[in-house]
Amino acid sequence: MSKSILGLFLDPNSAADAMDGLKESGFEQGSFDVLTGTPYPEGAFGEHVPQHRLFRFPAFGAIIGFSASLFLTTATQLAYPLITGGKPILSIFAMLIIMYEMTMLSAVIFSVIGIIFESRLPNINPSAYDPRITEGYIGVVISVEDKDLNKAKAVFEKTGSEEVKVV
Repeated sequence: MSKSILGLFLDPNSAADAMDGLKESGFEQGSFDVLTGTPYPEGAFGEHVPQHRLFRFPAFGAIIGFSASLFLTTATQLAYPLITGGKPILSIFAMLIIMYEMTMLSAVIFSVIGIIFESRLPNINPSAYDPRITEGYIGVVISVEDKDLNKAKAVFEKTGSEEVKVV
């Protein structure tokens, strides 16, 4: 069974040492994270910065929206052919407005879905948390199996953790 361990640190250097200690102890790079109420630059603690794939969502949504609008406008005009003044049945300029709007709408909808997906919301497996993190403490949290629990605790205690919480 997986458990979440939280180590609380006052000093940012101790938190960075804990991150390094977890890496050296053989824990997987993306299995631990830093929780802080103070803004630090990305990678300040040596944490793994995952590659985002957010740009794919609006592009995929725009392709779907454009394809759907092209099909919708073409099928509608062919299903109800209304010849007006000898003009062609498929009116490109009338189709462009609908195609633009549906392309943008689906790109925006897919962008919102992508933001939710990339933010890992909703969090199905919440990890350990302490309210003192908002007061200036730095939390290093890791999810481990029962067999690795003592190894992770030892890393936190060795690097000067104020408190170690297991959830």
